[in-house]
Amino acid sequence: MKKAYYLSSCSTCDRILKEVKDHHFQLQDIKFDAITEEQIDQMYQFTNSYEALFSKRARKYKSMGLKDHNLKEEDFRNLILEDYTFLKRPVFIVGHEIFVGNSKKTIDALKKCLANE
Repeated sequence: MKKAYYLSSCSTCDRILKEVKDHHFQLQDIKFDAITEEQIDQMYQFTNSYEALFSKRARKYKSMGLKDHNLKEEDFRNLILEDYTFLKRPVFIVGHEIFVGNSKKTIDALKKCLANE
């Protein structure tokens, strides 16, 4: 399975998707096709952490004052399900591996994985 969770209005997501377009990912624009409980729990199986899937760079994270709270794993899960902007993106699932976020290290690891298919 090759799946990508992304945001179509995000230029960084668009740039990364263009870099891997030849690998035919099943795309899910999380703004228009919300993440389900099953999908977030599947991502958790790869990371063993909802916090690893959570974007602390989201505008709402600061505006809601969440940085001042001691959030637990269940809080991160619920926030991601409540609002798509809380998912660290893009998220790529390739077989039994997950790549979360847009750091150079993460995208390089994704490309290496795809090259070894």
